Amino acid sequence: MSQRKPDYVDDADIDESLDDLPAADAIEETVENLEANGFEVVVVDSADAALAELQSLIPAGSSVMNGHSTTLEEIGFVEYLSEGDHEWESLADEIWSIEDDAERQAARRESQTAEFFLGGINGIAQSGELVAADRSGSRIGAYPFAAENVVIVSGVNKIVPTVDDALDRLESVAYPLENERAQEAYGVDSAIAKQLIFRQELEEGRTTVVLIRDQFGY
Repeated sequence: MSQRKPDYVDDADIDESLDDLPAADAIEETVENLEANGFEVVVVDSADAALAELQSLIPAGSSVMNGHSTTLEEIGFVEYLSEGDHEWESLADEIWSIEDDAERQAARRESQTAEFFLGGINGIAQSGELVAADRSGSRIGAYPFAAENVVIVSGVNKIVPTVDDALDRLESVAYPLENERAQEAYGVDSAIAKQLIFRQELEEGRTTVVLIRDQFGY
């Protein structure tokens, strides 16, 4: 069963000032700067609208993979990818049906080159940069180059003024919550082992950021 943030959020000590909903002008400035940095940006008002946007973005027949993302769980994408009425190739379902550990790990690596790789992000600077981290790298490894197309889905609560603030948010909001989730799900601590600052997308149309005007994920 997939987790939802309320399952573990109360156990984490976070800096709530870095998880607030920004003002409308801050969202507008962020969108402008993300677009100036080469990202496609779509702003929606709800989880249902975000899911509908993803359904429209991904053509039938595409290979689709996702990194772990509470936001993708919250909007219903993870369930839809596994069980929904679509014509995509769900690499995640193929991977987790492999019994041999070495073969499964090889398939996970290969899935980083999916035609569409979807995931979340931990911080968005108003200046137009994206910040994320992972313990293994499987969640963010596809973002810089490997995947043909990347779709990042985020609540606007990830928006903070600067890259430094986004890095602070990673340490003081995302990591404590992910650590609680990892302990509950896997019985291990998480770690900010591999970190990405995604400053620009140089390939036109490759990376799309779907922003939801509400609080989602961490």
